[in-house]
Amino acid sequence: MTDTLTPKEIVKELDKYIISQDEAKKSVAIALRNRWRRQKLAPELRDEVVPKNIIMIGPTGVGKTEIARRLARLAQAPFIKVEASKYTEVGYVGRDVESMVRDLADLAVNMIKNEKAEGVKNKAKELAEERLLDLLFPSAPMQVSPDSMGLETLPSDSEEEEAQRERTREKLRKKLRAGVLEKRLVELEVRDKFVPLVEIFSSSGMEEMDVNINEMFGKMFPQRMKKRKVTVGEARRILNQEEAQKLINMDEVIAEAISRVENSGIIFLDELDKIAGREQGTGPDVSREGVQRDILPMVEGTTVATRYGMVKTDHILFIAAGAFHISKPSDLIPELQGRFPIRVELQSLSQEDFKKILTQPRNALIKQYTALLETESIKIKFTREAIDEIASIASIVNSRMENIGARRLYTIMEKLIEDISFNAPDGPRKVTIGAKYVKNRLSAIIKDQDLSKYIL
Repeated sequence: MTDTLTPKEIVKELDKYIISQDEAKKSVAIALRNRWRRQKLAPELRDEVVPKNIIMIGPTGVGKTEIARRLARLAQAPFIKVEASKYTEVGYVGRDVESMVRDLADLAVNMIKNEKAEGVKNKAKELAEERLLDLLFPSAPMQVSPDSMGLETLPSDSEEEEAQRERTREKLRKKLRAGVLEKRLVELEVRDKFVPLVEIFSSSGMEEMDVNINEMFGKMFPQRMKKRKVTVGEARRILNQEEAQKLINMDEVIAEAISRVENSGIIFLDELDKIAGREQGTGPDVSREGVQRDILPMVEGTTVATRYGMVKTDHILFIAAGAFHISKPSDLIPELQGRFPIRVELQSLSQEDFKKILTQPRNALIKQYTALLETESIKIKFTREAIDEIASIASIVNSRMENIGARRLYTIMEKLIEDISFNAPDGPRKVTIGAKYVKNRLSAIIKDQDLSKYIL
């Protein structure tokens, strides 16, 4: 899709889900378009063009993660969000930074498998249907022909029996496709999941060892099967998956997944500000600078061993983010700063932004709550004054307490709809929410100076 999208069109797509933050949208749109441009270059120059990694600076709840996530979905690229504060320096107990690339490779393989499965869906469905018919109407047992035993051949009606069986099978096929047999039970042979006892020794930071042990034991012991009684509907789902797996060439999947990770992968590195402080001697944060130094090769370009083979990180796009309230980007080690040449500052959300967030995006909160209550046959309507009041309260609460951005709207909306949602099965079928109702329901939030119970 991004092959045809210009930077302006990419921003327009992001505008459907994210309010404000035009500068950040512009930066990521250019970064995404540059990937397409790089693919058009001659091979000798293509490898020299490195991605221009981005640092997003701004308070929580203003859209940093959402911009990166929507960008990846738009690009159909492998995307993973990780917290920098979860990693530890080599030598400490915890996850090592290379695990982010291994996780991205796992995600890419699953993504390609799903795409390939969609491509063979119809063929897999046909094969699964034949296997399902075999379960419902087993083949006739093999009979020894008289002439093979050296006996005189007698007239036989086997051809008529075969034709009758075929007619019966076709009747069953029609019933199967009509959904008449969905609740009937059949006996299906499925793989028995084998979990080696050695898994209890695996721990955080040893995930790759765990993978290798599992693969080793999988080769040592044959795949065990067990019989289960399942409904026809469940059997169809299981058989569809099995047949799709048989039709997919895993070597192609892995090769394509590694290529996509290396050329299109996006890693969103959140909470970068939490590791920005320099070492202060001793204490729990002693490895902050060490984590930065471990992250550096990932961003500069290195080769990481995964269960699918070696993955190069040279052209993975890294988008880092952090509030940087206490620290600042200049507190990062110089080498890491140099690998994030683009810095964009995201602005705190205003009352006007809150109004837009409530109504304009495709996944707007008002639309979500309206759709949820429609499942109970309740028509709920928010007046313009009510939306203004909700936005005003969100802005006031954020200014008085911790500013958690748009996430404050989730807290306020839940409190506002609480009684309607609780009484939904027995309550009125039409509800109009006006400014007076909003004030009555939420006035306590503004008056209460101890707002801890309303903070997410």
